[in-house]
Amino acid sequence: MKRYITFGEIMLRLKPPHFERFLQSPLLEATFGGGEANVSVGLARFGLEVAYVSVIPANPIGEACIRELKRQGVDTSLIVRKGERLGIYFIEAGANQRPSVVVYDRSHSAIAEAKPGDIDWDKVFEGASWFHITGITPAISSSAAGLSLEAVRKAREKNITVSCDLNYRKNLWKYGKSAPEIMGELVKYVDIAIGNEEDCQKSLGIKIDIDVESGELPAEKYQEMTRKILALYPNIKKIAITLRESHSADYNGWSAVLDNGEDFFVSKKYEIHDIVDRVGGGDTFAAGLIYGLNNLSGDHEALEFAVAASCLKHSISGDLPLLSADEVTKLVKGSGTGRVQR
Repeated sequence: MKRYITFGEIMLRLKPPHFERFLQSPLLEATFGGGEANVSVGLARFGLEVAYVSVIPANPIGEACIRELKRQGVDTSLIVRKGERLGIYFIEAGANQRPSVVVYDRSHSAIAEAKPGDIDWDKVFEGASWFHITGITPAISSSAAGLSLEAVRKAREKNITVSCDLNYRKNLWKYGKSAPEIMGELVKYVDIAIGNEEDCQKSLGIKIDIDVESGELPAEKYQEMTRKILALYPNIKKIAITLRESHSADYNGWSAVLDNGEDFFVSKKYEIHDIVDRVGGGDTFAAGLIYGLNNLSGDHEALEFAVAASCLKHSISGDLPLLSADEVTKLVKGSGTGRVQR
C-alpha cells in the first residue's frame, strides 16, 4: 500500500455554539483542526495509509489532539513532541449576509518555533510515496518557512510526489517576507498544485482579472491562470483550482477545474444551501484529489471525486472531513437528494 505524509500545524479550534457571536454566551466548543491535519484525516477515512507530521507540545492539550488524530486512523508516530503551546484559532460562524470570522492565536506555537533540523525527514519519508504541504506553514514564521523548504527539498531528493495547497492567509505573513518570496521558491519542488484564485494571485503573484464578488466565475479565466502557472513552473504537472460562488454565508456554488497541461477539465457544480460549516472544505478537496489521482481512472474522475467530497464536508461541523469514499462516490454518481438511508 502506498504511504502518504502530510505536514503542518494543527490547532485547538474554539467556536461559539451554533451561529452565535463571539462570547454571546459564555461557551466555546473545543475541537481540533488545521489544513494538513484535515487532509490526513480525509485520506485515512478514504482508506489510505497516512502519517501526519507536526510539532506538538507534550502537555494534556497536545495529548488530546494526538488522541483525536489516532481515533481517525492517522499515524501520529512521527510527530515531534516539543514546544510550549498548541496554536489556537477562534471561529465565529456566519449566516446569511454575515460572514464567518476567524481570529488566530498561534504566535510562538510549537511549530512556529520549530526550525530546520528539528524533524528527521529521512525517517519521515521512509517508504513514503506522497507528501502534502500547504502555504499556511511557511506563513507562520521564518523558521517554519525554512522547515517547509527543507521538507520539500528532501522529498524531491527521494523522488516523492509533492502536492501543495497554496492556501494564502493574509493575517499570517507578518515576519518580513512576502508570500511570493517564499512560495515562489517552495513551488519549484511541487508536482501537484491546489488552490483558489486568491491563493494563486497572492501566493505566486499571478495576475488575472477575475471578479469573485460578481457571483459568476468564468472557466476560461481559470484556464488562463492555470496555463500561466504551468508555464512559469514547468515542474508542476497538474494544477486544480476551486471555484466558490459565495451568494451568502450559507449558500455557495461549488465546483473546480483541473489543468494537466494538455487537457482542461471543468467539474460539475454543486449548489450548496444551508451550509453547516465551510471550514475545511478546501482541505477535503485536496484529500479527495490526492485519493482520486492515486485510486481512480483519470484526472477528470479525480476532480469530480474531490469536488463531491468537499461538497459533503459543508454539511459537517468542525474542521475534519468525517466521510467515507463510498459516500463520496454515491454523490458523484448522482445520489444527492438527502433521502434517509434505511
